[in-house]
Amino acid sequence: MIRSSNDRRELLVPALAAVAALFFVVPLIGLLRRASWSTLVSDLLLPDSLSALRLSLTCSLSATALAVLFGLPLALILARGQFWGRSLLRGLILLPLVLPPVVGGIALLTAFSRTGIIGEYLYDWFGIQLTFSTAGVILAETFVALPFFVITAEAGLRSFDSQFEDVARTLGAGPSETLRRVTLPIIAPSLIAGTVLAWARALGEFGATITFAGNIVGRTQTLPLAIYAQLDSNPDAAIALSLVLLFVSLTVLIALRDKWLRPI
Repeated sequence: MIRSSNDRRELLVPALAAVAALFFVVPLIGLLRRASWSTLVSDLLLPDSLSALRLSLTCSLSATALAVLFGLPLALILARGQFWGRSLLRGLILLPLVLPPVVGGIALLTAFSRTGIIGEYLYDWFGIQLTFSTAGVILAETFVALPFFVITAEAGLRSFDSQFEDVARTLGAGPSETLRRVTLPIIAPSLIAGTVLAWARALGEFGATITFAGNIVGRTQTLPLAIYAQLDSNPDAAIALSLVLLFVSLTVLIALRDKWLRPI
């Protein structure tokens, strides 16, 4: 009797794990079953679909470049710097990871709209309006993608053996040369992983984009926004575009998990 009770307890964990796995798998199966495979290519070649695809690639790659450009110095400061408020700074930088995207969009509006803290001066002095523009899409995607690069690059820097840098300095290398020729090449896997994760997040951004930049075909309507817009009028096209994002996201996670996203 005791053995039977123990057997049931041992089966509890696999049973709960199976339910959790089904929770994720079943909706994906439903999406695949609902897809109109016979018209998939034609749905992806619709003018609005192609426009959204092109805009998404342009904006997500631009946002990723900005995330790397500004994220690497942030990661270096967070990993190596010793200063008051570092934990607060890290929290603020990583806040978009847990912040509802629509709240991020509203925050961007208060800062970069024509009446925002910075946007007012950008418009008055330079005639630059970020809202309802492609540049606004890039800004919104950078806002949500930057933390993914920072947290991954910082993890790589923290796991890095500083003895390599010490050896380089004893050989006469300065800080910049040591960073360029020693540190960055060694943590390259983390940098690549962070870059790809940032790109995938930028590609799938919805809430901050629609709130800050709007949903204008050809100007601000990226893939997620096109899916939302076509869900009622052309559900087959919406599902076809959803499959594109699903394939990209799944490919990124599978490709990075075993090679570059190892626990530290």
